Amino acid sequence: MTEVVQPGLPRVLGVVALGGIVGSLARYGLAAAIPHAEGGFPWATFLTNVTGCLAIGILFARLTPGSHPLLRPFLGTGILGGFTTFSTYAVDTDKLLHAQMHAHLVVAFAYFFGTVAAALLAATLGEWLGRRR
Repeated sequence: MTEVVQPGLPRVLGVVALGGIVGSLARYGLAAAIPHAEGGFPWATFLTNVTGCLAIGILFARLTPGSHPLLRPFLGTGILGGFTTFSTYAVDTDKLLHAQMHAHLVVAFAYFFGTVAAALLAATLGEWLGRRR
């Protein structure tokens, strides 16, 4: 059985990988710039995910069928996929939930639900801003 390779697939994978490098480095830089203490609110991850969702909303509202075919994979999947981080969000929440202090539980629930609410609001706002002419 022969495998069918999509034309242009290596180019798509290349731009996704390049964008992922850029987005991951930006996320790392933000985390280094805004560290949080154990049991503290993970502001860097929160800001990363919320601003990433805002940017995704704007991007997808602005892209058209006439946009360059590598733009969405580079910016959306690559840069913004590398920048936003569900895994760190989950790990931060887990660490807060398993801490032995009641105050950490309050932070965990505020972080868990606050991130989801703020990210959805940001994506919606981004889409609205992106559609404005």
